[in-house]
Amino acid sequence: MAKGRDGRVEPRFDAPEGRPDPAALDLRLTRGDRAGASVARSKTTGGKATGGQRPRAPAPAPRRRRSFLGRVAYGLVILGVWGVVALAGLVAYHASQLPPIDQLAVPKRPPNIAILASDGSLLANRGETGGRTVAIRELPPHLPRAFVAIEDRRFYGHLGIDPIGIARALFRNLTSRGVAQGGSTLTQQLAKNLFLTQERTASRKIQEAILALWLEHRYSKDEILELYLNRVYFGAGAYGVEAAAQRYFAKPAKDVTLAEAAMLGGLVQAPSRLAPNRNLPAAQARAAQVLAAMQDLGFAKPAEVKAALDRPAKPNRAPGGGSANYVADLVMDVLDDYVGTIESDVTVSTTVDPVLQAAAEKALVDELTQKGARFNVGQGAVVAMRPDGAIRALVGGRDYAQSQFNRATTAKRQPGSAFKPFVYLAAIERGLTPDTVREDSPVTVKGWSPENYTRSYAGSVTLRDALAHSLNTVAVKLGLEVGPKAVVQTAQRLGITSPLQANASISLGTSEVTPLELVGAYAVFANGGTGVIPYVIASVKTVGGKVVYKRSPAGLGRVVDPAAVGMMNAMLHEVFVSGTAKKGDIPGYDLAGKTGTSQDFRDAWVVGYSSTLVTGVWLGNDDGESTKRVSGGNLPVEIWNRFMTTALRADKVAALPGAGRWRRGGNAIAAAGSDGGIGGLIGGLLAEAPAPAPPRPVSQQGRGGPSREDRNFLERLFGIGE
Repeated sequence: MAKGRDGRVEPRFDAPEGRPDPAALDLRLTRGDRAGASVARSKTTGGKATGGQRPRAPAPAPRRRRSFLGRVAYGLVILGVWGVVALAGLVAYHASQLPPIDQLAVPKRPPNIAILASDGSLLANRGETGGRTVAIRELPPHLPRAFVAIEDRRFYGHLGIDPIGIARALFRNLTSRGVAQGGSTLTQQLAKNLFLTQERTASRKIQEAILALWLEHRYSKDEILELYLNRVYFGAGAYGVEAAAQRYFAKPAKDVTLAEAAMLGGLVQAPSRLAPNRNLPAAQARAAQVLAAMQDLGFAKPAEVKAALDRPAKPNRAPGGGSANYVADLVMDVLDDYVGTIESDVTVSTTVDPVLQAAAEKALVDELTQKGARFNVGQGAVVAMRPDGAIRALVGGRDYAQSQFNRATTAKRQPGSAFKPFVYLAAIERGLTPDTVREDSPVTVKGWSPENYTRSYAGSVTLRDALAHSLNTVAVKLGLEVGPKAVVQTAQRLGITSPLQANASISLGTSEVTPLELVGAYAVFANGGTGVIPYVIASVKTVGGKVVYKRSPAGLGRVVDPAAVGMMNAMLHEVFVSGTAKKGDIPGYDLAGKTGTSQDFRDAWVVGYSSTLVTGVWLGNDDGESTKRVSGGNLPVEIWNRFMTTALRADKVAALPGAGRWRRGGNAIAAAGSDGGIGGLIGGLLAEAPAPAPPRPVSQQGRGGPSREDRNFLERLFGIGE
C-alpha cells in the first residue's frame, strides 16, 4: 500500500522485495491441488512429499452398491410418489368434470301421487317413483339394517369409501375371473343414483367416489341411509322401500316383517332377476343370505332369524289391486284440471270403496272366466256410482296387466235398448204416462223395418209393458212421435255427452256412448231428477296435510220434473219385476233399470239402480266381433246381480223417488190415460183423485251450472267443448 498526497492509501500491484515477479508465476492447478488430493498423497507417500516432486492424486474410494431389496424398495417409493401424483391429477381432472362442490345439491325426488280409497287405504301410486318418501324413523329397525348387513356392513365406520370392501371385491373378482362382487358402499350407490349414469367405467367410479366423500361430509349417516332407502330401485317401476313394499307385499313399508325386509334388502342386487313375483325361489334364497348377515352382525336374534327362515316372505296382491289401476288412470287423466302442476308428494282421496271395487272386479272376472269362451265374449266393464255422481267402483277391463285400455271411460259402444229410457222420458214429458197405450206392430221408416227381439208383436200395450219387455217397434214409434231431435236433447240434458245422431234409429241406441256417461245419466232417475257429473276425486292434500283441493257440492241442478221421474222409476222398476232384467232382482230392494243389446249381439248392457247406488255393466269384444247371443238379460244381469247383492248389504232400503204413485195396480191406473184412449176412460171412471198435470221438460236449474273443474273433467274425459 502507498499513501497518496491527500492521505489516501492506494493499493500497489508490484511484487514486494524478495518475492518473484507475478508475471513469472505459474498459477495453473495441478492434480494434487484439486479436492481430495491430500488424502491421495497421504496414501501414496505416507503424508510426505518426496524429492520435491508433486504428490500423485489418490485413487477414488469404491462406491457401496445397494442390495436388491433396497433397490426394489427405492423403486417402489418413487413409483408410489408418482402414483400419488398421477392419482391426484386423475381425481382433479374428474372432479373438474363435476359441478363445483359449493353448487352441488341432492336432486329433488320426483313427486309421488298416492291415490287413496274412500276409507284411506291405498289404491295405487302414480308418478315416476311408485311410492311416497318415508322417513327412517317411520320404518321398523330391521328394515334399514337388512340393507346395511348385505350391502355395506361397515357403513357406520367408513367415510364413504371402504378400502377393505374394495380389496375384498377385487380379490373375489380376480379369483372368480369375472365380476362376482362389487366394492361400492351404500354412499357410493347413492351418489351413483343421485348424480351419475349406470354405465360401468373407471371414470364413473372415480366420480362416484368423489361424490360419496362429499355426501359423507354434507350429511349424517342416518340421512344418507334415508336418502338411499327412498331412491334405490327395486324393479317393476318401484323406487324406494315404500313403493317396493306396496308393489310386492301390498302393505306400507312401516309394516313389513323381518322376512319381508330381508327379501327387500336382497332384491337391490339384481331387481329383475330377484323380483319375488318373477323368481320366488331365487328371492327367498337371497333373503336367507341377508338374514344370515343380520344375525352375524347382531342385527337380528337367532330365534327371529329362524322364524323368518321357517316362514319366508311371499309376494301378495291387494284385493282389487288390478282393477284399481283403472281408477288410478282416471284420476291421473283429470288431476291436472284440479290442482295444476304437482311439485311435491300429494295424496288424492277418491270416492271409490275398496270393498265394492274388489266385488265388481270379482263379479266380472268370474263370469268371463266361467262363460266367456262359451259365449265368445272377452271383455267387460263395470261402473257403480252414488246417485250424486260419486264413483264407488270402476272396472275398465278383465285384466289390467294385459290391457290398460279403460273400457269404462273411453270405449264408446252402441247401448241398444239401454238408451230407450230417454225416448220414454221425452214422451212422458210431452203428456204420456206409464199406462198410455201404443201399438206393437210392424213399422217401416224410409225402408228400415226394425223388429222385436222375439220377432213377434203384442198388439196394444202400455208404455210400462213396452219398456219392461223392450219392444223395439213401440220405441221407434215414440221416437218418431216426439221427434229424434227431442230424444237427443233429452239424453244430453241427463248427461250424455257423446255425439248423438238425431235419426229414427236413435230410439234403439245406435249412437255410441261410454259406460260411465250412461250410468251418470241413469243417476238422474235414482236421485229424483237432479243432473250429475260423475266424479272420482274428493280431495287432494300435500303430505304435510295442506288441502290443495276439496270437492264442493256441484252439479247440473234439476233436469227432470219430479212427476216424470216417478213415472220413469215405476216403468223401469217393472223391468226387474217382469221384464228383461227379472233375473237380476234382489228381494227386499226397490230396483229399476234397463237392459240393452246392440245389433248382431256385439254389445250387451244392463244399467240398474236403487235409491242409493247406480251400476252399469257392459260386455263385448274389443274388435267388435259378435258374441254368441249374449244379451243384456243374461250375462250382464248375472254380473249386476252378483255385485249389487254385495254392494247393497250395507245400504238402508228406501223406495225409488216418486215411483209408488205409479206402480201397477195403485193410483197409477187412476192417473193414467192422458192420451185419451181406453186407458183414459177406465182411469177416469176409477180415479180417486184428479190426475196431475203432465210434466214438462225441465231446463237446467243448477246453482250456476257445473264448476270449472267439472267442465274440464267433461272436456278431457268425453272430448266435448264448452
